[in-house]
Amino acid sequence: MTEDADLRKKDLAYWRERLTPDQFQITREGGTERAFTGKYNGHKADGFYHCSNCEVPLFSSETKYDSGSGWPSFWRAVDDAAIECITDRLHGMVRIEVRCNRCGAHLGHVFDDGPTPTGQRFCINSASLVHEKDRDKS
Repeated sequence: MTEDADLRKKDLAYWRERLTPDQFQITREGGTERAFTGKYNGHKADGFYHCSNCEVPLFSSETKYDSGSGWPSFWRAVDDAAIECITDRLHGMVRIEVRCNRCGAHLGHVFDDGPTPTGQRFCINSASLVHEKDRDKS
């Protein structure tokens, strides 16, 4: 059994011990930050944004842009295999939820109103991410 499979099988107690309350509520319970409040919304540093739960690289600063939505937005993931997209029918609408493919953490949603070349807007919660320079400090 691989480490990745092990991460997907961890219970909520495992994650509760390792994450901040905000990270837990967003990544493990499917929550959402209030718009314009996340640490990485206006973040401009070069580098990679990793999953705050398992540290796999998810997005690059090269694909980050200001969508005006109030959440960090990217027009492409680092690798399509790094994320999984799932139909979300909660709250009376149909959206596409984005999760970390390694650990199953809820990241945010993807919409088809982004810039070229993909036309996608990955709208991601800051609590789901850690920028590599911030990761190095911990």
